[in-house]
Amino acid sequence: MKKNICPLLALLVAIITGCKPAVKEAQKDPIIEQKEIKLTSDIMTPEVLWSFGRLSEAEVAPDKQSILYGVTFYDIDQNKGNRELYTVSADGKKTNRITTTKFSEYQATWSPDGKKIFFMSPESGTMQVWKMNPDGTSREQVTRIENGINGYKVSPDGRQLLYIADVYPEKKLKDLYEGLPKASGKIITDLMYRHWDTWVEAYSHVFVAGLDGVVEKGTDLMPEEPWETPLAPFGGMEQITWSPDSKVIAYTCRKKQGKEYALSTNSDIYLYDLESRKTTNISEGMMGYDIAPVFSPDGKKIAWQSMERDGYESDKIRLMVMDFTTKEKTDYTKDFDQNAEALAWSEDGKGIWFISDWHATDEIYKLDLTDNKITRITQGIHNYTSVVPMGDQLITTRVSMSMPAEIYRVNPSNGSDIQLTTTNKNILDQLTYGKVTQRWIKTTDNKQMHTWVIYPPHFDSTKKYPALLYCEGGPQSTVSQFWSFRWNFQMMAANGYIIVAPNRRGLPGFGQAWNEQISGDYGGQNMQDYLSAIDAVSKEPYVDKDKLGCVGASYGGFSVYWLAGNHQKRFKAFIAHDGMFNLESQYLETEEMWFVNWDLGGPFWDKNNKTAQKSFSNSPHRFVQNWDTPILCIHGELDYRIVATQGMQAFNAAILRGVPAELLYFPDENHWVLKPQNGILWQRAFRNWLDKWLK
Repeated sequence: MKKNICPLLALLVAIITGCKPAVKEAQKDPIIEQKEIKLTSDIMTPEVLWSFGRLSEAEVAPDKQSILYGVTFYDIDQNKGNRELYTVSADGKKTNRITTTKFSEYQATWSPDGKKIFFMSPESGTMQVWKMNPDGTSREQVTRIENGINGYKVSPDGRQLLYIADVYPEKKLKDLYEGLPKASGKIITDLMYRHWDTWVEAYSHVFVAGLDGVVEKGTDLMPEEPWETPLAPFGGMEQITWSPDSKVIAYTCRKKQGKEYALSTNSDIYLYDLESRKTTNISEGMMGYDIAPVFSPDGKKIAWQSMERDGYESDKIRLMVMDFTTKEKTDYTKDFDQNAEALAWSEDGKGIWFISDWHATDEIYKLDLTDNKITRITQGIHNYTSVVPMGDQLITTRVSMSMPAEIYRVNPSNGSDIQLTTTNKNILDQLTYGKVTQRWIKTTDNKQMHTWVIYPPHFDSTKKYPALLYCEGGPQSTVSQFWSFRWNFQMMAANGYIIVAPNRRGLPGFGQAWNEQISGDYGGQNMQDYLSAIDAVSKEPYVDKDKLGCVGASYGGFSVYWLAGNHQKRFKAFIAHDGMFNLESQYLETEEMWFVNWDLGGPFWDKNNKTAQKSFSNSPHRFVQNWDTPILCIHGELDYRIVATQGMQAFNAAILRGVPAELLYFPDENHWVLKPQNGILWQRAFRNWLDKWLK
């Protein structure tokens, strides 16, 4: 449950899966675009939060003179968003908006010669590829694929297009459906019949076609293969790529299905030779996740992100490189006790840039292949989320708890950066944010734990404030300098609360041992870490220790439910979103069985498995008899990772116990809240509940 979906991916998935209604509605509504906003207060509100533009996908032009990117703006009345494309000069002095349409544009990329921009946009109810001039003129349709596509990449020589599209297998047991065209029943014969928020009725394949006209049908690189690429639900086009000579396509795939798929994380990197039509597995025998291949500029090597162990989705992310001449595979992060993500080759092919989390910030690093040395490039209170070389500079997107994504240019010689885009300057200039600080707190086993403390705007140390303990999800996702449009620390602080956000046991960025401790220890040391954090901060004279709240989602929701029965009267209010309440039912309700097998230790019926029995004995529902504190439970019906009945069980238990409780239920949301009006309702309910019991 470690994944945090990006807003762009979430919106793209929503449009692809429901494109026809979106098209019809868009024909009636005005274009959604950035609005001039004049605030009457310098304190952020949910409506202001949803007014920020959401920037993503910075693409450097071949001539390195400009950067292409997209921004999504939301309209609360229309209850949806719209994404437009922009370019900014390499020096940041000139920004151009190049699209103005009612339909969003996605995955915009430059043609190899820089003369065109390719992008995805809906046409007649399906997502297709288009191209246009760099100034947005001369828009032309490139594909007309039946049922649409989900992603694409143009070959380096500009002559071919690879795209991914859904393949629908024949309905199983089709004889039972004969003469029943309106029958809605699903006959299920194996596991993984639904995944995160989707019933699995198709799988995505890679297709390739020439770019000598409008593409209506490509060649399936995986004919008759009943598996997917990229990996659902979070994999994107970073998992599929061209070789520099346009002769080979590398793709990520877990060639398993049903029960086998549900039990394993063992994906591999496959190379498809366009001339011979042969497929080669270059990571065979490597048992964990192998994803996101990138060829060196000369095509003689390939790098990818690799995990060692099958079934462990939060294993260390290694930087693996294969030399095609020697066939040798090398783990260059063997002695590097951190993850390596978002790989990008240097332009001379002698190094690899990557992003790594260390002590709660995501920074840029470089592997020098001449001496195998890894060097940290940047340092600060922020997260870099991508890195693209541009001559002797790097182009990256950067966020923090106090700023949504913008594009920056980084000087790798000294780690300094320059902001190139100012998408949300108008709003940010009108807001006052709370101070973000970090401190190290001693745990019950004498370790030092990093903790963020965020103060309300206009904080006055002579006053007393209620405080919130924030419980992170994942469980193995760092409380870093992320910017969220739901769990937004500045939004929580703007409500008048001090936020305590500890990097408790079971999070990356503090070494592998710290990260792995949580597996098999739900309800154990990490819960004591939470209590150590709130106990330490509540000793400050400006914290009202009689008005403490506790909030969290996913594993953070589990944490809230567990603490509700084990907090020894510390807290006066709880909020749990999409949390695990009953681990026994969770084990049989979830879909990715590798997760519960690894983290809980196995099934609850294995009475000889000490790890599993310890995990299930710490299920929050076993401590309901101790519940005595008001609790708000939130859940979405489309959440198949932690199903909605988990939240309903918790709410029902609280009511039956006579504990004040509310249930905020979303019939049309999944593990997240993606619709604007639902997002604002969430924020209002969140604040109202806390204010009711803590103020």
